[in-house]
Amino acid sequence: MPPRIVTLTVNPAVDLATTAKSVRPGHKIRTFDERYDPGGGGINVARVIFELGGQTLALFASGGVTGRFVEEMLTAAKVPWQAIPIRNACRISVTVHDQSNGQEYRFVPRGPQLAASDCTNILEALRQVDADWVVASGSLAPGVPADFYSKVASIVVGRGAKFALDTSSAALTASLGRGISLLKPSLSEFEAIVGQEVRDLPGQMAQAKRLVQSGAAEMVSLTLGAGGAIVATADQVIHSPAFAVSEKTGVGAGDSFLAGLVFGLSERRPLGDALRLALACGASAVQNAGTAAVRRAAVDALLATTIGQEAGSASCSGV
Repeated sequence: MPPRIVTLTVNPAVDLATTAKSVRPGHKIRTFDERYDPGGGGINVARVIFELGGQTLALFASGGVTGRFVEEMLTAAKVPWQAIPIRNACRISVTVHDQSNGQEYRFVPRGPQLAASDCTNILEALRQVDADWVVASGSLAPGVPADFYSKVASIVVGRGAKFALDTSSAALTASLGRGISLLKPSLSEFEAIVGQEVRDLPGQMAQAKRLVQSGAAEMVSLTLGAGGAIVATADQVIHSPAFAVSEKTGVGAGDSFLAGLVFGLSERRPLGDALRLALACGASAVQNAGTAAVRRAAVDALLATTIGQEAGSASCSGV
């Protein structure tokens, strides 16, 4: 049986991506080329894993007509899903591309208020699913306690599965050292954890390894945008550069990266190979309009450009 990767999304969204000739305050902005996607961190990860041919399940809180729209879009895309009903409607996130300056504007609501019973139901649903990996990605909705992901980690580890986490703020710090197999912070999140600004690559590699050695997580992957990404374990730190691609959007790129990394690790690929797969997924996502619109053919084509090459990758075991 192939490894099963279950994703958890506490605060999903209907993602609307659209374009305007110009975004100006005080004016009615006419938009065009609208695209709707099922969004939220874990849902994005599940969509990419499905595109890669992996076995996955998107587990998420769903409420209102917007929640049903997310369900319908996942069904249409044939991505396996399971919804935990909540009373309030899921949020709608909007991304507007301004043709006049090439800028992208993102409007992201906090999300619906969840009751304590909603949180209990989500955790109970998680206890009932079988998984080799569980990936929790995205923000916590209002009403969800900051230590929610630490409770998720306890359930996952207790069932013998691996746990990957991508979140921020108090939800991130409350989960450190709770059995995380893979932690994927952005640079700003990483600096908040280590308590200092770290802008040079050697320093980032050293701090990532120290974070692992502190017991915060078994593995830390730090995404650096155009600078590529780092993966650190207790024994080694690997850096690989980003693929040079034209960028249409940044929405879902981090989730796409995480999907590729977890998929590669679940298949027991060498760490460097899993990291390159992750970077290829992130690069594929930014080339297309919409959220996490990864194409397997594009991923394969990117990976083919580095077959038999180091492509500038670096590894250090002594940092």
